[in-house]
Amino acid sequence: MTPTLVPAHLSEPLTAGDRCDRCGARATTRARFAAGGELLFCGHHARKYDTAVRAVATDVSSDKHVA
Repeated sequence: MTPTLVPAHLSEPLTAGDRCDRCGARATTRARFAAGGELLFCGHHARKYDTAVRAVATDVSSDKHVA
C-alpha cells in the first residue's frame, strides 16, 4: 500500500489538546495505519521520522494551523 498525503480538511482537525506521542508537545501531524491506530507528532518529530512513518502509514496529514 502506498502512503497518501491527506489534506488537513479531509482529516479530523488537530486541536491544541492533541499532543505528540514522542515528547508531549503540541501535535501538528497525524499518521494513520492500515491495522488501525494513529500516531501524533509535533513538527520536530514529524520531520525527524518522516521517511520511516511514510513507509508504513496509510495516510499522513499535517495541520499547520492547529486550533
